[in-house]
Amino acid sequence: MMKPRNSIAKSIFQKFKNVSNPRKPPFSSSSILESIPREKVDCLVIGAGIVGIAVAKELSVNHGRQVLVLDSAPIFGTGTSSRNSEVIHAGIYYPTNSLKASFCVRGKELLYKYCKDHEIPHKQIGKLIVATGLSEVPRLSTLMTRGIQNGVEGLRMMEGYEATTLEPELQCVKALWSPSSGIVDSHSLMLSLVGEAESHGTTFSYNTAVIGGHIEGNQIQIHVSGSNAIANWNGRSELDSELILIPKLVVNSAGLSAPAIAKRMKGLPDGIIPASHYARGCYFTLSNTKSPFKHLIYPIPEVGGLGVHVTLDLNGQVKFGPDVEWIKGIDDIPSFLNMFDYSVREDRANQFYPAIRKYYPSLKDGSLEPGYAGIRPKLSGPEEGPTDFVVQGEDIHGISGLVNLFGIESPGLTSSMAIAEHVAAKLLK
Repeated sequence: MMKPRNSIAKSIFQKFKNVSNPRKPPFSSSSILESIPREKVDCLVIGAGIVGIAVAKELSVNHGRQVLVLDSAPIFGTGTSSRNSEVIHAGIYYPTNSLKASFCVRGKELLYKYCKDHEIPHKQIGKLIVATGLSEVPRLSTLMTRGIQNGVEGLRMMEGYEATTLEPELQCVKALWSPSSGIVDSHSLMLSLVGEAESHGTTFSYNTAVIGGHIEGNQIQIHVSGSNAIANWNGRSELDSELILIPKLVVNSAGLSAPAIAKRMKGLPDGIIPASHYARGCYFTLSNTKSPFKHLIYPIPEVGGLGVHVTLDLNGQVKFGPDVEWIKGIDDIPSFLNMFDYSVREDRANQFYPAIRKYYPSLKDGSLEPGYAGIRPKLSGPEEGPTDFVVQGEDIHGISGLVNLFGIESPGLTSSMAIAEHVAAKLLK
């Protein structure tokens, strides 16, 4: 699918191909800055996750712009985009008039249409959000009211016996039925979007890390290094820049490392960059048994996430998760290179069994196997309450042609194309 690189990508590729262990002084020195090669580009997208790819596709396909996408990984979609539930959300959970609510509802519409038009594997299987005790019923009613206010169609409250006619293994006193929820093959989706973007002139440069930038004459200049070079960084001196890109438009959609990159952009006001919080979520799969469910099953949401829920993949495999584990001490460089701990400890299953048995009491001991883990790029910590997506443009930071995307956690996959529409409108107004 990859086509020959254009001049800027050739420059990047050749530059980093020859980088072994650079020993230049830090890029903060003005004399060193002057000696670093520079390249002008039209649109630069930082991060090749689902949102970055969708933005690149939107700018190139629908607006005819020349786009360069940089990612520190060897291929697209290696972070949060490939480590989630692959659920197409309806738009129920999010405060009315929030970006999450509007982007989710609009994004769902765009996503289903794109998947249908491009034959992306997906299925609108519906979701049951369940109250397993009478004390949870008011919260279920609140979710329904909010979903209706957000424009979600088809929502219906069910008594427990009605829900069990759909799912005989389910136990609940009431359930909220969401028929527009579904699942999607996220890799096939990203692969298709990458192909479309490339066919309209977008170039993807992998193993290429953005390590910061500076503002010069109200124009942002982006500092780039090869991923191998910064992996060998000694941790004491400032990072070396191997190339400076001078784009007309920049979208910082780096996911987990978006705030860290923004903080390294000299001239960007520090006060407008939110603090980063990271919450790991583990998934377990159901082994040695036929799937007991045909629909998505969600408990009442918890702090930091939507609770340990039932997700099906397109082959019918059942997975449970994610849970919420807050992690600390993440430095810039590990976040630039996605060096997070994605291991799933077997003993975490001990916390899954009681959570799952609230709605699936027949779950047998020993039937859960470790699956995979993801990290949520959150903007609030434990007990701080949920936050909205942050789409930060010139009206906030004062820099023309720059949009920062912060806190793009769930429903980021569902919202990706709506976010792309919004970002393009913000940049090209």
